[in-house]
Amino acid sequence: MAPRDRPHLRVPSEGVPEPFTPPGKAIGPIPLPEPVDRLAHVARLTTELTATLQAGAERREEEQVAVPGALRGTYVEFDSIPGLALELERLDSNRRVAPKLVSVRTDFEGDEAINRAVVWIPDGGHSAFVRRFTQYAETTTADKPRNRDLVERIDAIRLATLRSLWTDTVTQFPGEGEVAWWELWLRRRDDDVWARLQAFTEGANIVLSTRRLAFQDRLVTMCQGTSQQLARGLDSLDDLAELRKPRPLSQWLPTLFTPEQLQLANELAGRSLAASPDAPAVAVLDTGVHRAHPLLAPSLQPQDGHRINTAWRLDDEIGHGTEMGGLALYGDLSAAITSGIPVSLTHRLESVRILPPALLQNPPELYAAITAQAVSLLEIAAPNRPRVIMLAVTASSEAEPIVHARTVGQPTSWSAAVDALAVGLGVAGTADNLVFLRDDPPTFRLFVISAGNVREDQWSTDHLTRSDLAIVEEPAQSWNALTVGAYTTLTAVTDPTYAGWQAIAPAGELSPLSRTSVSFNRAWPVKPDIVLEGGNVAASPAETDFGTPPELRLLTTHTLAAVNRPFSTANATSAAAAQAAYLAADIQASDPTLWPETVRALVVHSAEWTEPMRAHFDAATSRTEANSMRRRYGMGVPSLERALRSATDAVTLIVEDVIHPFEGGNMREMRVHELPWPVHELAALGETAVRLRVTLSYFIEPNPGRRGWVQRYAYASHGLRFDLRRATESLEQFRKRLNLKARGENIPGAPKPARSMETGRWVFGPDLRTVGSLHTDIWYGTAADLAARGVLAVYPVAGWWKERSELDRSEAGARYSLVVSIEAPEVEVDLWTPVAIAIGIPIEIATE
Repeated sequence: MAPRDRPHLRVPSEGVPEPFTPPGKAIGPIPLPEPVDRLAHVARLTTELTATLQAGAERREEEQVAVPGALRGTYVEFDSIPGLALELERLDSNRRVAPKLVSVRTDFEGDEAINRAVVWIPDGGHSAFVRRFTQYAETTTADKPRNRDLVERIDAIRLATLRSLWTDTVTQFPGEGEVAWWELWLRRRDDDVWARLQAFTEGANIVLSTRRLAFQDRLVTMCQGTSQQLARGLDSLDDLAELRKPRPLSQWLPTLFTPEQLQLANELAGRSLAASPDAPAVAVLDTGVHRAHPLLAPSLQPQDGHRINTAWRLDDEIGHGTEMGGLALYGDLSAAITSGIPVSLTHRLESVRILPPALLQNPPELYAAITAQAVSLLEIAAPNRPRVIMLAVTASSEAEPIVHARTVGQPTSWSAAVDALAVGLGVAGTADNLVFLRDDPPTFRLFVISAGNVREDQWSTDHLTRSDLAIVEEPAQSWNALTVGAYTTLTAVTDPTYAGWQAIAPAGELSPLSRTSVSFNRAWPVKPDIVLEGGNVAASPAETDFGTPPELRLLTTHTLAAVNRPFSTANATSAAAAQAAYLAADIQASDPTLWPETVRALVVHSAEWTEPMRAHFDAATSRTEANSMRRRYGMGVPSLERALRSATDAVTLIVEDVIHPFEGGNMREMRVHELPWPVHELAALGETAVRLRVTLSYFIEPNPGRRGWVQRYAYASHGLRFDLRRATESLEQFRKRLNLKARGENIPGAPKPARSMETGRWVFGPDLRTVGSLHTDIWYGTAADLAARGVLAVYPVAGWWKERSELDRSEAGARYSLVVSIEAPEVEVDLWTPVAIAIGIPIEIATE
């Protein structure tokens, strides 16, 4: 291939908005099974509801704690018929004092899912259910009874218990009498929710954290007590929504590298030039960063170091944050030391200490709120600085068994907070009482997060199987973040302490330390997005002991630089995430006007699978198997060169645009991009094999309450999809197909367009590339085919914005970034110049 010595090309024109054509006739819901005995079914449900409310009133008289301002009512649990979903919207109401759907969980009987919804019903509010039950029973039309979708899906009604509000793994519910920390989710029906909770916890002798974080309609905090104490809240508060398990932070054990001489660090510092004060920065949210280190001090000014607790020291006595700072600033520190040439840094460092000095002696913290507070500190100090926010700290989920694959991968308070911050929600309030607000204009943010590490006691020579079962740790399942796993090229074990030991993973393979999303529910995002060097694990000759020799780790900065120990080593996904932050910040520095969505797209778009990774993809017998490999490796190993530069035979186009997805609860528009396309050059290549790559990146607004994840309770505010015109389609045919395709994704039971006209081969295809908010795919075909495909469309699919018009932000627009590359590696051809001319970039013509 030609050298990458050309800039990527930013397409200046926006896509053309195209209105959706509504369907010609209404499309009905998916049919239910044969009708049940309606009279008997209604009689049983009515009896169960009446008995439940009576039992709730009796329990309330015994267990209630006096809470001023609390409304009287009962928490009721509805079970679905196995295999059917409850009609959740009919269990809810928009009126202020009316039944409220507070949480939904899914249990399983064999392979059949059972929806279990908890609804708070105010005293006297059950009449709406009784009326609907009666209307259903009294309808004379046998095939279309009123309220059928609501009533026939309900199998049982009972009084909710504290376990009913538990939306995490059932086996993790604290034992009877166990004093435990709980993550408590409350409905935000007014501004007094916190005062009511304080009154209840004081009356029930429950320890309440002072830290809380407010989403759009939920408030999250932590409390400590027994299940018996907390259960009294069912009879005292109308604000309860969910209970979840706080996750302990994963631990790391930094292994010190053999000390280098301080003069080596000083020598590198002497030929390193720090970036200007207004350059982009990597903000390290960790244990702090040791500012006095000679390699870090010029790039980390005193005013750029922060802490969430003023009682903590700013410096890093633990070491992890300083190790991450060195990798985030220099990338490959070994190469910088040995090169002997000047090092011009393009970005700076910021630091927020979010972890206490004695990590293991502290109670669980609400790290969603801590992350929001950290971002607020950064932006108050330097509001206009472009930055990459790096989290190499994750919360462990290893103790949780995978009960059913459909439940794995759902958002948490921490991952939702990252999504809210990324999409531009502002943070208001005090350190202990933070509220997410919709800023105008919003401040979009780029987060880089480590995927989490396989625990040392679970290392195995069968490391790929172990990694496939080890799910990424929170908040790495964030939709809007760039999540980083680890691979390795380090295989040589030379330390005499490890004589006879062998590296587990071959060069180019996934690191044995890396977690994956192979076990995720397929509805949740693919994580990691990329992998970078994270080191290897060595096994003893008998394969009974495991270790991480220094040569299987990465060189970085150490917190004890002042005592002649300037270097340490780091490994695992923390080290990989720090290197990814380095890449992202360098991309920002190359063009500070790029959106965070675009920077994320460019990093992922630049990634390639190594030969060992590609061998697994080549061995896959279906796209589903290939998708499992993507959930292990992401899109592979990114390259700063590919992220920043095109070549004559490999041209990359960048589009940044805004779409208005919905209007009045209906689909509003799609955006059609007629791209500057090297039509003549491609057509002249005929049957030559070429490659097209498309990456779509956008940020969603989260809705983190677990209420079924569908329609108005969906997690994502909106979804976007991309599609490319087929070689045999006219522009009008392309528009018609997109209308049909969009309806097929947004309306249950709607027909979908046939795929028989598709030519070439997509690696993942439209069914597998569309989870999350970062979609990427690779197409292989002929140059002649690709010549006719230069029209790309972006269209919306439903999210909670569509279902909740009062909160819909479509009018303000939803941003997205497209990165499109054409590569012709087999021939010598100039694809870049004709595209540059079409865009209007002046081209210098060489003269002899």
